[in-house]
Amino acid sequence: MTAIEQEALSVESGLISDAAKINEIYNWYVTHSTITFDIEPWTTAKREQWIENLQQPDNPYHLFVARYKDVLVGFSYNAIFRPKAAYSSTSEVTVYTRQLQAPKGTGTILYQTLFSAMAKTDLHRAYAVISQPNPGSVRLHEKFGFHLVGTLNEVGTKFGKRIDVAWYEKKLD
Repeated sequence: MTAIEQEALSVESGLISDAAKINEIYNWYVTHSTITFDIEPWTTAKREQWIENLQQPDNPYHLFVARYKDVLVGFSYNAIFRPKAAYSSTSEVTVYTRQLQAPKGTGTILYQTLFSAMAKTDLHRAYAVISQPNPGSVRLHEKFGFHLVGTLNEVGTKFGKRIDVAWYEKKLD
């Protein structure tokens, strides 16, 4: 990312009012890729509820959005790993960027912000679930200290294709 691009990029906490713009990014992946296993695009109402759930008091979860020249070009978040109490010190993380509009390095800056916020919580482990192949996402997660802990073979089917999912883990404390 050039200095000019970095200057024009801002990262801040995501708001319910960002729901439609977040969906513009996410729903592209739903309809054009195997990056997410969602098959139906999210509605704005569903995204607003999702954001509201992340922002509950005493939650160790965060949502960050990146804007470049006032356009929302990416988002990152951490969320519940599994809905059982014993998993409360574990979180799943992800990052998405807008195709062809996010400056190179946007995902890195979003993750730097997210992991900085997560460091102030009691979370102990972070997991990333990466459909395969996705070398860019693997590189990004490895850059942040994630390592491969396993692969679920042909666990998902999308666009008539069976897809593997790799699980990556990062120790947080």
